[in-house]
Amino acid sequence: MNARRSASLIVTLALTVAAIVVGSVPAAAKSSSGVPSASFVRLDLATGQHPGTVAGAAGLTLSSTLATGTYTDPYATNGPRDIAYESGSWVSVPVTSPFAFDELVASWNAETPNGTWIQTEMQATGSGRTTKWYLLGIWASGDGTIHRTSRSAQGDADGFVAIDTFIRSKKADPLSSYQLRVTLLRVAGTSGSPAVRFIGAMTSAASDFAIPSAPAGVVRELAVPQLSQEVHRGHFPEYDNGGEAWCSPTSTAMVLDYWKAAGYRSSGPTSTQLRAFPGAGHSDGQVDYAARYVYDWNYQGAGNWPDNTAYAASFAGMNGFVTRLRSLAEAERFIAMNIPLVASINGNLPGFLFKKTSGHLLVIRGFTASGDVITNDPAVFADADARVVYGRADFEHVWLEGSAGIVYVIYPNGVPLPAHEGPNPNW
Repeated sequence: MNARRSASLIVTLALTVAAIVVGSVPAAAKSSSGVPSASFVRLDLATGQHPGTVAGAAGLTLSSTLATGTYTDPYATNGPRDIAYESGSWVSVPVTSPFAFDELVASWNAETPNGTWIQTEMQATGSGRTTKWYLLGIWASGDGTIHRTSRSAQGDADGFVAIDTFIRSKKADPLSSYQLRVTLLRVAGTSGSPAVRFIGAMTSAASDFAIPSAPAGVVRELAVPQLSQEVHRGHFPEYDNGGEAWCSPTSTAMVLDYWKAAGYRSSGPTSTQLRAFPGAGHSDGQVDYAARYVYDWNYQGAGNWPDNTAYAASFAGMNGFVTRLRSLAEAERFIAMNIPLVASINGNLPGFLFKKTSGHLLVIRGFTASGDVITNDPAVFADADARVVYGRADFEHVWLEGSAGIVYVIYPNGVPLPAHEGPNPNW
């Protein structure tokens, strides 16, 4: 599907980029411990370096001493637009990974008032060298100031960025630690500031998975409202035309609807926002709204992983991040805490509408007594058909082997996440 590349499509993109740059291919190291290698770290915004920023109760904001420059928005209406800006930044302390990592995906939650935006970068170290800074995303919750975007053609001998994922080149020496840098920007001459509440990173290494995993015994189904991506086919070509391309924003919208129905009324767009876009005549307008505000103009799609979780967290009281789980048994722990997940799959899946996908997202909403997966799959022709049950082993093949267990975790303030298991916390 066009909506979001998973692991195999990352490889295809990687080969293309690497052929242009140095002829490298993505890393394929296997976990030596037998436990799939995935780790997630929440970085402390109060530590590190703060040139032009300050960490306070509102999060990371601009301070009084700022740098200046010009950003060229390549996707502005009527052609590239130069925007004079003022900026400050934050650089994390080095974070040591519990294993040599092949991939890194960053997540951020921020408020970006009109006239402001943020930029996230990553630098890694290992084997006696330090990589350059790689751009992971230029982001704003709206699109009135800049167009959110990833950046292509960053590859070198150490690695490259496939849309939102840093990937170590196969021929590169191991990487053992990393730093993140977040730049806060505003239009020159204005007084607003972004407020970054959270920054985190998931690192992983290629791993073998035990499929099927043993069920943890959670038998529960969450009341996640059902939405179809296919009813939006042909909507808004400027945001990738709906249908199969909108599996990610449809899944994100379903989870936001779930939390709204659970009493968190600020979860998702208001009726006033939906009247403004896409308009009162659109059925399930929250899907169109999500597609617009997660859209990555470089990728030309609505499936950028951290852009989806940042969108979800742009609503008051909401949080979101991207990580990798190591089995459906771990997913069961979230369902037991009444937290649905958005999962990325790739491959042949019995019972799936299109039989096979090269990248698709859906919602895990529960588990049957036999351990099979109850989903809200947006790949259906009507909202009422979105509840689909997939066999446990079938699902783990396309999820763990397809995307190495990628999930969006979206939840409100005050809702606890499940306790960690094992030596390397991955949420």
